[in-house]
Amino acid sequence: MNEKMAAVERLKKEKDAVILAHYYVRDEVQEIADYIGDSYYLSEIATKVKEKTIVLCGVSFMGESAKILNPDKVVLLPDAHADCPMAHMAAVEKIGEMREKYGDLAVVCYVNSTAELKTHADVCVTSSNALKIVRALPNKNIYFIPDENLGRYIAGQLPEKNFIFNDGYCHVHTAIRREDLEKIKESRPKAEILVHPECREEITELADYVGSTSGIIQYATESDAKEFIIGTEMGVMYELQKRNPDKRFYAAGNTQICPNMKKITLEKIIGALESGQPRIELEEEFGRKAHAPLIRMLELAK
Repeated sequence: MNEKMAAVERLKKEKDAVILAHYYVRDEVQEIADYIGDSYYLSEIATKVKEKTIVLCGVSFMGESAKILNPDKVVLLPDAHADCPMAHMAAVEKIGEMREKYGDLAVVCYVNSTAELKTHADVCVTSSNALKIVRALPNKNIYFIPDENLGRYIAGQLPEKNFIFNDGYCHVHTAIRREDLEKIKESRPKAEILVHPECREEITELADYVGSTSGIIQYATESDAKEFIIGTEMGVMYELQKRNPDKRFYAAGNTQICPNMKKITLEKIIGALESGQPRIELEEEFGRKAHAPLIRMLELAK
């Protein structure tokens, strides 16, 4: 264990803190995390940890979700500027318009969204539980925000529902191009293609498996294949290789890096633990409104 990692371990004990990390953060951050997972897992585990301080190693919407679910705990985001552009890609005014237009409307909000958007939603979903949750809703009309690609992927499996899509996207997944994917498949013909549903349809239709980050890891671990082409953020390679040292993994494109996720470093984690900042703060009423759709997600996803 190096000096920085030792400092993190010492400060965790001093501050009664737990470290939660997303699969997309730097390798060394995943290495010192107490829990590593995708958005759904981090939302769920945040409600179960006993420590009074949560250090959320990810982007701001993840820190907000942890705070919404744990209003009495201190939630630290090691870099206040680690944000997700897609989380802002929906308009409150448009939600109001859709509610007026469709009487039987459920506003389904991907957890990759701001706390403000969550306060206007009926239920939250993640890529791992969206299909299950939307299928369980009594509503026929679904306004899916903010990610259009995930919405369209789920809609394709639920023809009985009427989806209204929003013009939002993840720049990392949308940047994966069919020609790049086909080129690497040509050079690795035995490799299975595993992609995230935030990718565009031209990518998902080529895949052997489409699923959340944790789903991709599970599939690769259980598959008999020895080579895989991965269509999601490259941070997932750490866990894939850790669990499958005998298998080979290749990127589906050239731009699969989320610069915001990479802003979280060991130095910033140490700084956050020492100073108690940057801290996620939400007004009580605001947090209560955003709490309901997240709790509904956790209940429906069981």
